[in-house]
Amino acid sequence: MRNALSRLWVALLAVFMVSPAYADDQTVNVLYAGSLVNLMERGVGPAFEKATGLHVAGYAAGSTQLANEIKGKLRRADVFISASPKADAGLMGAANGDFVQWYATFGESPLLIAYNPRSRFVPDLESKRWDLVLEEPGIRIGRTDPKLDPKGALTLDLMNRAAAAYHEPDLVARALGAPDNPEQVFPEEALIGRLQSGQLDVGFFYSTEAVTMKLRSIRLPPDLAPKATYTVTIPANADNAAGATRFVAFLLGPDGRALLQKNGLAVTSLTLTGDAAAAPAPIRAMIPVGK
Repeated sequence: MRNALSRLWVALLAVFMVSPAYADDQTVNVLYAGSLVNLMERGVGPAFEKATGLHVAGYAAGSTQLANEIKGKLRRADVFISASPKADAGLMGAANGDFVQWYATFGESPLLIAYNPRSRFVPDLESKRWDLVLEEPGIRIGRTDPKLDPKGALTLDLMNRAAAAYHEPDLVARALGAPDNPEQVFPEEALIGRLQSGQLDVGFFYSTEAVTMKLRSIRLPPDLAPKATYTVTIPANADNAAGATRFVAFLLGPDGRALLQKNGLAVTSLTLTGDAAAAPAPIRAMIPVGK
């Protein structure tokens, strides 16, 4: 009986302590969109650590999923980087727990289609209209869950736009099947690996992912391709607010922005949304008044 209770206690700890709270001021706990894995792990994270001596403890997943886990108190974050302002909005206000009071928008990345260079569909991908190839028998398509990740939602948005533009009302059903088609939907952080290993022929990604991982890709028509809009905030319950402020200041500063551009992310003018007075003074100072 004692062993059974011990196992139950360990299981409960695993559920409620998925993301430990880092009490020390030398660690910054960063939750970020899965599309930024390589940029964070190989670029921004190491550069910040070298510049400040602080340690980055990062975790990547779909932005909506991360927001849900913050709201559900399954994860704590000193910094939250999202690929959609909607994820931040879902954490703002008393009804949503007041986890987020402000967020800064700093970059964009258009959706595109990347493909495995060894796929038998490469000749068609490089010669035919992109949507026609997605309907070919046997093609293996990868995308993310529209309920958990903004990229999955933008993929559906793209396909609906294409259906209207190409006068193909059943295009979405023919190419994607159901919105949550289990043969196509995978976790964001696993999608690139599946494409590179040959488990998929094509996948929907952001341009920053294609650049950082050197993926062969097809640029979609600008009037059809939606974009990720990247935001950053410091949640109200951050354990290391001082370290978080230093991280966000680095990300939005010249060194961070140079790394973002190098990795294919289109850096935009900084804008602040929400309660500007709640943002740390060093962050407010970086964003022009009225932005």
